Amino acid sequence: MRDQEWTRVTTSSRISDHPSPDSTKLGEWLFRHRTALPLPIAAVILGLRVGQAPPSTLLITAGVAVTAAGELIRLWGVRHIGAISRTRSHRLGPLVATGPFTLIRNPLYVGNILIWVGFALSARLVWLAPLIVLLLGAEYHAIVRWEESLLVSRLGDTYRDYAARVPRWLPTFNRRDRSARKAQDLSATSASSAVQSFSWTDTLFSERGTFVAMAVGYLLLWTRARF
Repeated sequence: MRDQEWTRVTTSSRISDHPSPDSTKLGEWLFRHRTALPLPIAAVILGLRVGQAPPSTLLITAGVAVTAAGELIRLWGVRHIGAISRTRSHRLGPLVATGPFTLIRNPLYVGNILIWVGFALSARLVWLAPLIVLLLGAEYHAIVRWEESLLVSRLGDTYRDYAARVPRWLPTFNRRDRSARKAQDLSATSASSAVQSFSWTDTLFSERGTFVAMAVGYLLLWTRARF
């Protein structure tokens, strides 16, 4: 599952104009293959029974809730970023700094991680959840480094200023800082965001592949539980 986004770094991180060639090559390769890379995780979730927790309605419900939370974050992000989220190329549009992109720079990747963690919990493979966070987190971090190098080279100080205000992965919960940041981002990007934002109909249509994958995944988990 997924998609490019307008990656941005934590306030404490520095974006280099000259990142390591090896790191950017790895990030670019991972970006191009990001849809297929989680397939081994899917195979483990669907095929492995070692270490399964005892049957628990509470655990399965928690897994479904985490999966749903991840997809809601994705929907919110796609609503603001538009069709660029599905690109496999170096396409670059205007800086998106509305919706979830006012809180963190990579909401779609965070949503993806939550979806896979939710599936692991639904499969009662609790031990697998932290491994998914580590594995996908490392993959997305490499992709983000590559994306940041493109954004800095093409947007310059506009992107650097945005990255200084908005964390890469974890939102800050200081209300005053968030309000000031949101006011700055909205004033700077209102015109471009208005053009790029999807309607909810377009957003749901864009996410149809993710919906199908999630439905198939839960159907397979349900089928496995019956045998």
